[in-house]
Amino acid sequence: MWCRGGSVDTLGSPCLFVLIVYVKWIGKRREEKRSKAVMERAALVRCLPCSSVLCRTYLHSHSHACRRSSIPSFPTYSRPSSSFPRRRSSRLLPSSSSPPHFRTSSNRFSSFSPRAVLSPSPSSSPSPPPAFPQVEDEVALKLGFQKVSEEFIPECKSKAVLFRHIKTGAQVMSVSNDDENKVFGIVFRTPPNDSTGIPHILEHSVLCGSRKYPLKEPFVELLKGSLHTFLNAFTYPDRTCYPVASTNSKDFYNLVDVYLDAVFFPRCVEDFQIFQQEGWHFELNDPSEDITYKGVVFNEMKGVYSQPDNILGRASQQALFPDTTYGVDSGGDPRVIPKLTFEEFKEFHRKYYHPSNSRIWFYGNDDPKERLRILSEYLDLFDSSLAPEESRIEPQTLFSKPVRIVETYPAGEGGDLKKKHMVCLNWLLSDKPLDLETELAIGFLNHLLLGTPASPLRKILLESGLGDAIVGGGVEDELLQPQFSIGMKGVSEDDIHKVEELVTSTLQKLAEEGFDTDAIEASMNTIEFSLRENNTGSFPRGLSLMLQSIGKWIYDMNPFEPLKYEKPLQDLKSRIAKEGPKSVFSPLIEKFILNNPHKVTVEMQPDPEKAAREEATEKDILQKVKTSMTTEDLAELTRATHELRLKQETPDPPEALKTVPSLSLRDIPKEPSRVPTEVGDINGVKVLQHDLFTNDVLYTEIVFNMNSLKQELLPLVPLFCQSLLEMGTKDLTFVQLNQLIGRKTGGISVYPFTSSVRGKEDPCSHMVVRGKAMAGCIEDLYDLVNSVLQDVQFTDQQRFKQFVSQSRARMENRLRGSGHGIAAARMDAKLNAAGWMSEKMGGLSYLEFLRTLEERVDQDWVDISSSLEEIRKSIFSKQGCLVNVTADRKNLANAEKVVSKFVDLLPTRSPIAATNRNFTLPLTNEAIVIPTQVNYVGKAANIYDVGYQLNGSAYVISKYISNTWLWDRVRVSGGAYGGFCDFDTHSGVFSFLSYRDPNLLKTLDVYDGTGDFLRELQIDDDTLTKAIIGTIGDVDAYQLPDAKGYSSMLRYLLGITEEERQRRREEILSTSLKDFKNFTDAMEAVKNKGVVVAVASPEDVDAANKDHPDFFQVKKAL
Repeated sequence: MWCRGGSVDTLGSPCLFVLIVYVKWIGKRREEKRSKAVMERAALVRCLPCSSVLCRTYLHSHSHACRRSSIPSFPTYSRPSSSFPRRRSSRLLPSSSSPPHFRTSSNRFSSFSPRAVLSPSPSSSPSPPPAFPQVEDEVALKLGFQKVSEEFIPECKSKAVLFRHIKTGAQVMSVSNDDENKVFGIVFRTPPNDSTGIPHILEHSVLCGSRKYPLKEPFVELLKGSLHTFLNAFTYPDRTCYPVASTNSKDFYNLVDVYLDAVFFPRCVEDFQIFQQEGWHFELNDPSEDITYKGVVFNEMKGVYSQPDNILGRASQQALFPDTTYGVDSGGDPRVIPKLTFEEFKEFHRKYYHPSNSRIWFYGNDDPKERLRILSEYLDLFDSSLAPEESRIEPQTLFSKPVRIVETYPAGEGGDLKKKHMVCLNWLLSDKPLDLETELAIGFLNHLLLGTPASPLRKILLESGLGDAIVGGGVEDELLQPQFSIGMKGVSEDDIHKVEELVTSTLQKLAEEGFDTDAIEASMNTIEFSLRENNTGSFPRGLSLMLQSIGKWIYDMNPFEPLKYEKPLQDLKSRIAKEGPKSVFSPLIEKFILNNPHKVTVEMQPDPEKAAREEATEKDILQKVKTSMTTEDLAELTRATHELRLKQETPDPPEALKTVPSLSLRDIPKEPSRVPTEVGDINGVKVLQHDLFTNDVLYTEIVFNMNSLKQELLPLVPLFCQSLLEMGTKDLTFVQLNQLIGRKTGGISVYPFTSSVRGKEDPCSHMVVRGKAMAGCIEDLYDLVNSVLQDVQFTDQQRFKQFVSQSRARMENRLRGSGHGIAAARMDAKLNAAGWMSEKMGGLSYLEFLRTLEERVDQDWVDISSSLEEIRKSIFSKQGCLVNVTADRKNLANAEKVVSKFVDLLPTRSPIAATNRNFTLPLTNEAIVIPTQVNYVGKAANIYDVGYQLNGSAYVISKYISNTWLWDRVRVSGGAYGGFCDFDTHSGVFSFLSYRDPNLLKTLDVYDGTGDFLRELQIDDDTLTKAIIGTIGDVDAYQLPDAKGYSSMLRYLLGITEEERQRRREEILSTSLKDFKNFTDAMEAVKNKGVVVAVASPEDVDAANKDHPDFFQVKKAL
């Protein structure tokens, strides 16, 4: 994955300053919540495996802060639609109150809302810091470390100590607290000089075996058999990061040791075949065939360079930083990657992967002395080096005048290409890092401009009708110098300059007139709430803090400062209150944007021939390579190809496998963790209560049954959800409603949830309304939810038309970047009713509906508005409603009267018969054709239909298949970025999927070989134990309190009892080789009866249909 200037989102963006992270996250998460992630929930929940793993990958990953959607076992890289895809490579793809009459706040700006305060402000009497275990100076010195400084950080309730390794100068931040989810990370500055992708390829390669762990891939062994809560690696434009996390201390230090040995003593600097596998190589199976390029990173980046938003982001960054390391692509340009030599690769590791050039982070409740002890074993083996000087990042000198560039992107043939242009305005804000006060103010300004649907710059651009969606995303601060980017896609060629003028004129007007006081209060409350709640979903909090700290630390600045937001936040609030918001923000707009000559305008033009032209160019280069070779050369290349494949497909010897540390089954709890749940009734409505410590925040879900909704209305549901949150009421404009939500709550979201229920024909189909607020605003929260559900008016035709265009643009973007999700949803729609429903609300069918609807809005608005109202009347009712509440005992009690009042205000209706949902798409193989250089290949079948009876061992087996057979054959040998399988135990659908895959039919052959793989499989007790432990790690994934309450609610909806959870756990723990053998029949059923869906290039689909006539029914999507 790539981050432009540094996800979770997925991941939790690293940044120069923590406040800007949250300022950016809030708006972007809200956009995800109302758009892409919401639709992916509906479309992809079908693919999620079992109740426990479901809770890990879906139920708690979508907490209130709106974590990104993912397909289990293979995280996707989502990015809010309003911004570029970030350029971070990842080895893996990878939630006494006021009266209810909605008064707006006073125009007198005397203070910010105190409602979001979760921790004492500086004016409060500080409580003494808790005592955490520390390392005495003498002990540190004996271990080779000198204490540089230490601070207690009240914002994260942690004691942070900065050490320096005396011999090498390595810097170590040791953060101690009571968080059981322990985190380690080591980061190196790795600035590239060209676009061969050397940092990215090295990031992949160092985890392919090391001195102590001489396996092909210790990383995969850890994936199979550890209790990790995070295990991955990232490549940024100027640094490479290797983090791990676990709640089990023994497991945690096992992970740390494997990672330290990997980065300092990797086999890849000695083994040319690792470089070939992960980077690039020529492949020739037979001298009579054509030579091709292969390599995991090479194919990953081919996928990246097929996506218009990625191309735009890269062009913008490289044009902004032409004279620095940011002017090249650290991930690698597929046209340049084959120029990288093994010698250059080895030298890069020698130069930069040295303790002197590292930043090392520990976090959690483990022993800080043990941290230094394990580090000393590695660091003491090195002397000091000049790497810190050689890796120093030089700033870009500012331009004296603006620059304009024109690029092209691969577009599909057909359609009105004239309306598929993109334009983005980019500014480099400073020639050096900004001071903390200015950074915070700019981050706040960014949220005011773009952070919510009501933000003026975002609103005006979308309402202009000049484009389909926003690109750019505002402030990016994860590099040495911050930048600001904004633009639109889906723009007519004639309107390019109109977009530029609108951006400039809007900023000028805001500089002259300032921002609305309510908007400022709403933004501040939103930012404060998120900062103090510190809800990072499934992403470890310690890793989020690490990435924030690294954002300063990597540039030799103070690593403590990004962790301390309280004082700068209070200072900014005081300054705004004293000087007025206009005096604070208008000069920033003028200085850093309007009067800034370091401006780059990037125009992107659609080119329907670009993909084919680049493919032809690559083939021409390879043909010239082959022509230049002698017969002996071709024979040698063929031999090398087969030798590499043989190595890839040969299992590691048992003695090598035993070197990887692992837990035993004795370390695994025999019972699943249980969430306290009380089931009650308030005025005829079922209420679930979860008594958990939430730091004075109340989390709630209100769930409504969708079973009576007419099937023809299903595709309108996602737009209905967006309309509820982005249209106004009779008394409030949507801007006022949005601001009120921001001032009174931590956020509200609405989305559909659909799942099969094991043993039942009818699916579970609900509308979920989620919200959170401080204890003092519980009544405000439920009043606002009631207003959203019942008072919002579906009368704004032009806004609805914008929603349709934005959704269509997002779906088209998903086809290119997350084609595996589209394929998964499509297969599921062919195999069960719940999948059919979800695909109607978030798959290819939904995209086809949007394209038709976009043309209908002007002619049929009355009917569309009436349909939206019909959805509301069909769904929102006291009948079939369920309320879920997660808070501590006191706030649960306080919420009961509020919930009772809310329930009484819900409409009642006569019972309506459920609509027939027993629909599926035809069981035909489909190829969804798009302009791309890589494919997404899926195959699936319902194994319950052939007699398979669910056993917990299926979770172990499916995970093992993903991490062995598919990893080796689809990724390692096949060159795809990833291959995996998934078992939805609710529906019985077992599916195979690949990601950024250069193959099509070859990948299907691998899927079909799974039965033979299991039939011939022989595994020893140690391997089996690792597989079981790895599965338990998924089942017992770390959850924050809101996620626990949410997961428990979904188990209730799906009828999953605690007794069943215990039974499945026992079956997992007792999994045997016999269970693997028994699963063979199920895999043979997928082979013989499975349906295939591929999102692929026209060339590969044509070739497949030529080899197997009429194998695919072709649907052109772009």
